[in-house]
Amino acid sequence: MDLYSLEDCTLLPGKVHIFKMGFALEFPVGYAGIVKDKSSMGAKGITTVGGVYDAGYRGEYNVGLLNNTNTPFDIAKGQKIAQLILFPVAIATLEEVDELSDTSRGTGAFGSTGKF
Repeated sequence: MDLYSLEDCTLLPGKVHIFKMGFALEFPVGYAGIVKDKSSMGAKGITTVGGVYDAGYRGEYNVGLLNNTNTPFDIAKGQKIAQLILFPVAIATLEEVDELSDTSRGTGAFGSTGKF
């Protein structure tokens, strides 16, 4: 679903602005609403922050946008600013253990595959 700004706003460099969306949703347990960048804005350095809604949330949705550039970025009322995607999610039951099983990667982090 495309999400639209309800206000005019100038995003200052390095700053976040929270845009209220003016709606709430209800969807079944086993799904999550994920707010993602519009590709055209992400390519310009304007990205979403936060943006995971679980099935139990009943409040107003919002979009946090961060200006990752060195120049102000204007958002106009009615402009598409993000997308909301509903994804099925696994509801996991976690179990505490003393050790984990071995894998080929093990505890290797950034750069451990030699491709970073």
